[in-house]
Amino acid sequence: MWAFLHKLASPKHFYRITGRWIPWLWVITLLFMVPGLYLGLWVAPPDYQQGDSFRIMYVHVPAAWMSLFIYVFMAVTGGIGLIWNMKMADIMAASSAPIGASFTFLALVTGAIWGKPMWGTWWVWDARLTSELILLFLYLGYIALQAAIEEPRTAARAAAILAIVGSVNIPIIHYSVEWWNTLHQGPTVTRMDKPAIHPSMLWPLLLMAAAFQVYFFTVLLMRARTELLWRERRARWVREMFGNSTRTPFSNTEKVVT
Repeated sequence: MWAFLHKLASPKHFYRITGRWIPWLWVITLLFMVPGLYLGLWVAPPDYQQGDSFRIMYVHVPAAWMSLFIYVFMAVTGGIGLIWNMKMADIMAASSAPIGASFTFLALVTGAIWGKPMWGTWWVWDARLTSELILLFLYLGYIALQAAIEEPRTAARAAAILAIVGSVNIPIIHYSVEWWNTLHQGPTVTRMDKPAIHPSMLWPLLLMAAAFQVYFFTVLLMRARTELLWRERRARWVREMFGNSTRTPFSNTEKVVT
């Protein structure tokens, strides 16, 4: 296992190995998402209070979960790159930020759509909503900081520090409904006694959460491979892989840069 992980840390082997994984990850994503959507949108019964409007949770809740997971992932991989100076860790952290920002934005938008019929307003300065909005700003700040610094290693260090410091917001988001009185409902799936949600509604939610999780890693690997080729565009292994010592996927861009 450690030998395999060490192999993945090599840019050349990472690009080769992950290229084989991506088609299978797309298949797994669809295997989770299609039945999840079908069960959630057509099979699950209407909620006794919210009617059919509750069905937006099959997008909102997994997106909200992923917004937290990806930020933790970004902070951890950024920290690994910061401490051990691992290029692939820096690339994984940088590649995950736009995906995390997208999931956070999706969670906020679907939450507003859900909140309008339930609360009578699109937005309230609720503890959960406000801390989730701060998370979106943290993602955008991370992306902006990466773009503002030209040297990749320096950019990775600065962004990693921002991600690690910003991770203090993650437990605030998670426990906000328990620490403060909020309009946002409390935990139902993660309760220690038993989920306060019927299995007919729970299983589609878990399938969609799994689909979103696999989707994240699929898109992450695609973005990481592209970022890796850009950073390693002058490396011998890239030129050898594409069978041309003078032309790579970024050869036109390289001429502009140089």
